[in-house]
Amino acid sequence: MNDNWLPPLLDLLARGERLLNEYERRLPALPPANDWQAQAYRWRAFGDRCALQPVLHPHTITLSSLCNIDRQKALLVANTRQFVEGRLANNVLLTGARGCGKSSLVKAAWNEFKDRGLRLIEVEKTHLTDLPDIVEQVAGRPERFILFCDDLSFEEGDWGYQALKTALDGSIAAPSANVLIYATSNRRHLVPEYLSENAQTRYQGEEIHLSEAIEEKVALSERFGLWLSFYGFDQNDYLNACRLWLDHFGIAGWNEQTERGALQWAQGRGSRSGRVAWQFARDWAGKAG
Repeated sequence: MNDNWLPPLLDLLARGERLLNEYERRLPALPPANDWQAQAYRWRAFGDRCALQPVLHPHTITLSSLCNIDRQKALLVANTRQFVEGRLANNVLLTGARGCGKSSLVKAAWNEFKDRGLRLIEVEKTHLTDLPDIVEQVAGRPERFILFCDDLSFEEGDWGYQALKTALDGSIAAPSANVLIYATSNRRHLVPEYLSENAQTRYQGEEIHLSEAIEEKVALSERFGLWLSFYGFDQNDYLNACRLWLDHFGIAGWNEQTERGALQWAQGRGSRSGRVAWQFARDWAGKAG
């Protein structure tokens, strides 16, 4: 029997194996299976697919660590408690001055109720079009989920604007009972507003008819059932926040030198806010060893 055919066949098989290995290497990574034991997640892309990625070391902040926002704190905690207890609750939009506790309050509210089945999913603006997929994945779960969209703002033509608008109220599908959306933004209506748009407003008799551009921009923020507004700190509020964070870092003995250092820090940053107070306290505590 002629065995001349064997070497070419073995060579062909070896080449085929190399091609198959190269093809598998270039395939996009498969998203991991959902780990429902975690308490916080990020919606992340794995190649051309997305999945929930557990956050191994979530930023845990307590409600008692936040000062000067007692009204906002009470309203958000009440809404979140209703949600966790299976009662009706609203999607929430937190807007206003930067660094005054919007994002921290959302994380603190989650931390307050995480042991009662509340889960947090962070969704970046670029993934807002995936909101229906996220809701579909968690709809059958016994836990309650807050979809956290931080620091949102939209420019003209952003696809995420319409996706969020539809997810809030406008889809043919009924909203899931175990999902709420909490979003933060420095803009009240999440989109830029221009003086020229006011020129399109019409007056008929005593009635005011807003321009269609203004109506469209207000339409998104109106779909949040609860609005919480945040404002910049005055000097006393800022110093109270500094004292609170210094206590948190184990630094006692507030005195004139500490107060002068806190005021100089705020002056150098050109802002007084909870974030600036936290940054000052970290610096002061670090220098104190």
